[in-house]
Amino acid sequence: MTTAANTAFRPQAAAHADFDVYKVRADFPILARTIHGKPLVYLDNAATTQKPQAVIDTMVRYYTAENSNIHRGVHTLSEQATQSYEQARATVRQFLNAGDPREIIFVRGTTEGINLVAQTWGRANIGREDEIVISAMEHHSNIVPWQILCEQQGANLQVAPVNDAGELMLDEFEKLLGPKTKLVAMAHVSNALGTVNPVRKIVEAAHRVNARVLLDGAQAVPHMSVDVRAIDCDFYAFSGHKVYAPTGIGILYGKAELLEAMPPYQGGGDMISSVTFEKTLYNRLPHKFEAGTPHVSGTIGLGAALDYVNSTGIERIARHEKQVLAYGTRRLLEIPGLRLIGTAREKEGILSFVLEGIHPHDVGTILDQEGIAIRTGHHCAQPLMERFGVPATARASLALYNTMEEMDALANGLLKVREVFA
Repeated sequence: MTTAANTAFRPQAAAHADFDVYKVRADFPILARTIHGKPLVYLDNAATTQKPQAVIDTMVRYYTAENSNIHRGVHTLSEQATQSYEQARATVRQFLNAGDPREIIFVRGTTEGINLVAQTWGRANIGREDEIVISAMEHHSNIVPWQILCEQQGANLQVAPVNDAGELMLDEFEKLLGPKTKLVAMAHVSNALGTVNPVRKIVEAAHRVNARVLLDGAQAVPHMSVDVRAIDCDFYAFSGHKVYAPTGIGILYGKAELLEAMPPYQGGGDMISSVTFEKTLYNRLPHKFEAGTPHVSGTIGLGAALDYVNSTGIERIARHEKQVLAYGTRRLLEIPGLRLIGTAREKEGILSFVLEGIHPHDVGTILDQEGIAIRTGHHCAQPLMERFGVPATARASLALYNTMEEMDALANGLLKVREVFA
């Protein structure tokens, strides 16, 4: 099938022998759109990714052939929906290499996963004068829940610094660790910089002082293979919509022994095994943390999205994205007055930048007229923006369907921005 999505940006360099990006683009119907009469160049993937037809078809099939509530019914539709829902859990378990499907909790997204840990494990295990360590590059979702917990429990929040390249200063991080440290909460990949944190070293250092580790994997899972057992983190959270799945569905992975000991996060249906007015007995894992009717269609869509990533090949995706990132970095650095924010040696597909004398919102507005979608603002990382002395940045973020030709379009669009403000 030939569409505008795979003809508008034909290769100036051949597609990889084992990864045909133009064939991949045909799987995403929205990429055939035009914006203001120009082919869509979608570079806002760190905010949310587009959805392949396979995911869309899976969700339509659920609503047209299986729609029913799960776990509670003995009729055919309920049993079919339950099977699809639990198959998605098994898919996630395999995707993360978790040890047991019980360790996979369905939540609304990374934010809810982090809040779940803060208000269950955190309230049970963190007390007065205890310490939680985060980094200066965290998303607000990995700052505010810990601030709330510290206020509730009388604990203290410690912040590990980053250097001018946007890399975690590992020596300084390790100096913050001690007998008072109960939890380390870090981004696997920074949403504002693209920095890949040395998560195995972070986990090893934290475990040496008997602290637990939560990793925010929202920006990691679309771009790299994640093995939670090899990393040995205690908790790992990610959002489905960042990895080609629907919005409103996400994952919290937790080691089974920790989840077993944690109190429920919410009360209601399906998270119980028995209820009387005198006493309630809670359900087994993972259902103890999944109160109420879940996002069944979204969960099934997440399973389909991960199947799509697996069939495409995460290593092939990573290799392609790194080549596009390297090319895009070179093109942007050719633009006079452009400053990249975040130049870490280990980096995933994010190009965050400012143009001298031009507000990022103006950059984004003019690029939109060229059909180019980027994100502008503080990216829910205001302390990080302060660290780099900027109120906001323009951010182009990549996915498996982006091309080098789109990097050319971005660079040419930024030259037009400069012309407007010349």
